[in-house]
Amino acid sequence: MVLVTGGTGLVGSHLILRLVLSKIKVRAIYRSSQKLEEVKKVFSYYLEDVQSIFDQIEWVKGDILDLPSLEEAFIGINQVYHAAALISFDPNDFKKLRKVNAEGTANIVNHCIHHKIDKLCYVSTIGTIGRSLPHKSATESNEWTEHHSNVYALTKRSAEMEVWRGTQENLQVVIVNPGVIIGPGFWNTGSGKLFTTAKKGYPYYPPGGTGFVSVDDVVQIMLKLMESSIQNERFILVADNLSFKTILGMIAKNQGKNPPKKELKKWQLEIGRYFDFLKTLITGKPRSITKNSIYSLFHPRNLQ
Repeated sequence: MVLVTGGTGLVGSHLILRLVLSKIKVRAIYRSSQKLEEVKKVFSYYLEDVQSIFDQIEWVKGDILDLPSLEEAFIGINQVYHAAALISFDPNDFKKLRKVNAEGTANIVNHCIHHKIDKLCYVSTIGTIGRSLPHKSATESNEWTEHHSNVYALTKRSAEMEVWRGTQENLQVVIVNPGVIIGPGFWNTGSGKLFTTAKKGYPYYPPGGTGFVSVDDVVQIMLKLMESSIQNERFILVADNLSFKTILGMIAKNQGKNPPKKELKKWQLEIGRYFDFLKTLITGKPRSITKNSIYSLFHPRNLQ
């Protein structure tokens, strides 16, 4: 039996669907019944009879920070896909990010070792891939530094170190580092915001760009890696390196909207960062524009 953490997220829900359709027994961790409804919504994009597929999944209520619930979830498991993570780029969330992403992954690795799991697949991010010189493509071997890294990437890097620690105790692992993952569902969070932004028809687009990949490609590669004899390696998952102007234009055109034509300037983003900071002070809502995010926009990375 296969265990999936983060099964109620974009990657996790698509992964579970693919596993069940492949006749693989799946157990998945969830935290709230509302999240399960979101999984059904994702399934509905592909299936008519959602409930019959959904009922084949063994759902276990738990949390990667709750050791007793993990102990129950790991019984009878031989492979683990660890996709659970907290996503935030707000520096104020660093402690929470470190708790969930680093400590939570350490818990998963420890349980994998204790239960003698055959293989672990960890879903990381291209944020943990070292930058290259301008006009050069980054690869898995690029040296990584904390300089200009956002808090999410910092904690995912720490999580990767926990996974590599597992290899020292004979745990077979593979790590995938996807670019921005595009797929149906979760329109108001993560990459889904690209679709809601394009639908509003804003005339401005941010500078720079990054690597993009479809969620279907990510899931298929994860499955193939787990079926293979490959172990203790990491893989960048990027289909195309695209500018934000291009990707937003493609989405806007698909939705019958005018593509954005004006590039946001650095001074505009700096003013936006100032007002974003004030908004956080007044409302307590997470930061959305930071120094590191502006730096990334003006220093895009190409990946191969």
